[in-house]
Amino acid sequence: MSGHKLLCSGLKSWTSGRSRWISRLHGGIHGRGKASLSSCSPKVCIVGSGPAGFYTAQHLIKNVINTFTQTAKHSRCSFYGNVNVGRDVSIEELQQAYHAVVLSYGAEGNRSMGVPGEDLAGVYSAKDFVGWYNGLPSCRELSPDLSCETAVILGQGNVALDVARILLSPVDILKNTDITQPTLEALAGSQVRRVLIVGRRGPIQVACTIKELREMVNLPDTRPEMVAADFEGVTEALKDVPRPRKRLTELMLKTALEIPGEEERERRNKATRTWALRFFRSPVEILADPGRNRAAGIRLAINRLEGSGEGARAVRTGEVEDVTCGLVISSIGYKSLPIDPSVPFDSRKAVVPNNMGRVQQAAGLYCSGWLKTGPTGVIATTMNNSFDTARSVTEDMESGTLDVSAAKPGSQSVSALLEKRGVTPVIFSDWEKIDGVEMRRGEAAGKPREKLLSVEEMLQVARK
Repeated sequence: MSGHKLLCSGLKSWTSGRSRWISRLHGGIHGRGKASLSSCSPKVCIVGSGPAGFYTAQHLIKNVINTFTQTAKHSRCSFYGNVNVGRDVSIEELQQAYHAVVLSYGAEGNRSMGVPGEDLAGVYSAKDFVGWYNGLPSCRELSPDLSCETAVILGQGNVALDVARILLSPVDILKNTDITQPTLEALAGSQVRRVLIVGRRGPIQVACTIKELREMVNLPDTRPEMVAADFEGVTEALKDVPRPRKRLTELMLKTALEIPGEEERERRNKATRTWALRFFRSPVEILADPGRNRAAGIRLAINRLEGSGEGARAVRTGEVEDVTCGLVISSIGYKSLPIDPSVPFDSRKAVVPNNMGRVQQAAGLYCSGWLKTGPTGVIATTMNNSFDTARSVTEDMESGTLDVSAAKPGSQSVSALLEKRGVTPVIFSDWEKIDGVEMRRGEAAGKPREKLLSVEEMLQVARK
């Protein structure tokens, strides 16, 4: 469901969207100007209802709850979905209604590869491809052509490995997940048998976590096809890396170089699909078929590293390598987009400039999640940085930096604005109706859920 959801009200939060439908998913003044939270009712608006928004809300209402559903149902939290901040209501209007506004709407944009041919058919961003198999309404018409044998994924983060896993997983495994029926049918007819996961640097710099890599290593009916030369000198470098990185790299080394035992050797010999991490490669051009209608391959620059560890830089050697493929998926990163001209935005870094979540030169405005840090880390990273922003809000209220002495109308005034503009928000009980229908449909099909694939369908269920 599109629109930036709002979580708000009296350390009461109001969550809105310019994030997606949740997961597809809240005074007085005492001596020397210090605000007492117990004697006033500060109102906070959170723009975005992804993990960053809910973690921020959770911390603001004092950690008395520990799940997103409980947060949304809390008496001090209101959920407004299907609201587009910047179109249905402005940031300035939210600031007039609330003591603090926290921007947590994530990273909706794609980073461009900046190479010739990236607009050819058969080339997709990982964001859109993931949206397609996760049932995001805006991606339902993607219909990727899976008739080729080889797919190339650019990037070696968790998203890249997740895409590879979906492309190579046996359908019998996928049909028991919440993957959408149209996606399942498309994957059942897929001809993709080989996936290359390409990174510009080396094994020591790979961006995925050990959990994601282990899932690839153990994926049924697949075998790894690594290049031993990519791992030269890696064993010696391990003594200087942190333990999590060391464990991840050791798993790569074992997968790439060790002779497997009899059982694993037999499993690999029977596999009909292959995958590989390819290092020291950067995209130069997407190669077209003779009719120049669609992707038929990719030209990769061969790199060498300057420096070592996390700070090593990829430098092109001047050599190139052509790989035949009919599917290219760019997983080189997401980027946040500006929401409103009144909000400072660093276009180069694609973040809102901030100090511990406090938006620079914008009193009462805060940010959390990827909008604050850029698209880095895992869910625990998002949780901790959201808690940090919530602490900044609380500290500013307690110190008097954020004036909460004046009464603010909160969601009452914003609700009136939306009604006047003909916008009917989806409240959390409406979302629960949608969730219930999806769960029941999934149960009937032997799956965790069967997702509704259009906003219209969701709204029809919500309004019943």
